[in-house]
Amino acid sequence: MTRALQKLVHVGCREIGLDEEMRRELQLAVTGKASMQDMTEAELTKLVRALEQRGFRPQAGKGRTLRPAARRADLRFAHVLWGKLHRAGAVDQGGARGLNAFIRARFGKAWGAAPIDIDRMQDHRQIATLIEALKAMCDRAGIEL
Repeated sequence: MTRALQKLVHVGCREIGLDEEMRRELQLAVTGKASMQDMTEAELTKLVRALEQRGFRPQAGKGRTLRPAARRADLRFAHVLWGKLHRAGAVDQGGARGLNAFIRARFGKAWGAAPIDIDRMQDHRQIATLIEALKAMCDRAGIEL
């Protein structure tokens, strides 16, 4: 996450016209640190907020739209676990598309029919089964929860 925030800071500075020297001055003023490598995630977030106050408007990447968070906390947790697995290289396709494909492949026959979209799942037993399977995958991949 810190690398993504560092990239976001660079994009923000470019968009509002700050050169490297001005960026470092802003970093020093906001966090007390001149180097982003020394910053925590919270400090980088603070820096992004400072850029937003100066006119930066972060957007989703080219051609992508931000998917709204799932309404249910247990479904959001499944998304988080899947993201951790993807970042660790344990699964090839990240995001909801990869998670939906995993659900269909892993549980489709057992459940009779797998949902088309995870965010539309309603059965708490199925969701609990999914989360346990994802937690087991994280455990096998050495991902701490």
